[in-house]
Amino acid sequence: MEKSRKGKERGKEFMAQHAILRFEKHKGNPARPLEAHHERQKEQYASNPDIDTSRSKYNFHIVKPEGRYYHFIQNRIEQAGCRTRKDSTRFVDTLITASPEFFKKKSPKEIQAFFQRAADFLIGRVGRENIVSAVVHMDEKTPHLHLTFVPLTKDNRLCAKEIIGNRANLTKWQDDFHAYMVEKYPDLERGESASKTGRKHIPTRLFKQAVFLSKQARAIEATLDGINPLNAGKKKEEALSLLKKWFPRMEDFSGQLKKYKVTINDLLAENEKLEARAKASEKGKMKDTMERAKLKSELDNMQRLVDRIPPDILAELKRQQRQHGKER
Repeated sequence: MEKSRKGKERGKEFMAQHAILRFEKHKGNPARPLEAHHERQKEQYASNPDIDTSRSKYNFHIVKPEGRYYHFIQNRIEQAGCRTRKDSTRFVDTLITASPEFFKKKSPKEIQAFFQRAADFLIGRVGRENIVSAVVHMDEKTPHLHLTFVPLTKDNRLCAKEIIGNRANLTKWQDDFHAYMVEKYPDLERGESASKTGRKHIPTRLFKQAVFLSKQARAIEATLDGINPLNAGKKKEEALSLLKKWFPRMEDFSGQLKKYKVTINDLLAENEKLEARAKASEKGKMKDTMERAKLKSELDNMQRLVDRIPPDILAELKRQQRQHGKER
């Protein structure tokens, strides 16, 4: 009887369901790419293989954008009479979702009710008048809400720092969000906060970028492997053409990843203990660790490709990059 009870408890722990709330600040004027993604304005999304465009018709808005994101953001800032600097956070992209297990066996109506409640929580905090868009994506692996808002305070100051706050305040956001959602969904658990684990969240988009860049890297490697004295000129041109698109993306990806270095190193150290932790109750943590280890592995593979690019091709690539920079 005792064994049966413990088994059920372990199963329940493995199936833990978490409510997820994340913020990403945006400075300057990069609203267009975000708008294209959120509002599904492209026919194909090569950099995000998780998007199934045949299911995009099931996406829905909780708050529809009144027009282009940039125009709405700019108008709200001007209406508030705010001055902006180059480093001012002009808008914040909020991601809200839950563990995949939470959505299993839920009807579209139940999923819509979940995201409506989640959006109500945020709208109450940041003001309906500041919401650029709130759209739910049903065409990826796990349903999720993107709510974009202009971080204006009640006295009309553009101040994301005051609204979102520091790490301690982010923890309070998470606590308050969980408390609000658990009233309606008692099975939801509060995830372990970054302030306790000391880890930064690694955005899902970086995992997707890693997969996309690695796929391209394999194509480039195949081209490099095919270079021989008889086809050197043609194959080098082909490799150069592929590298011109891939190299800047890889450098950008690598730069973004640097700020998560502590997180990745920490998780890679944990990776050595995986065999000892191979219990059902630990599977969630194991998956999390292995995914991040894979991300580091993808980066290492890409770096190895950079290291094996023939010097003459690399020199020509960098020369063309410099020339392109001057022309701009």
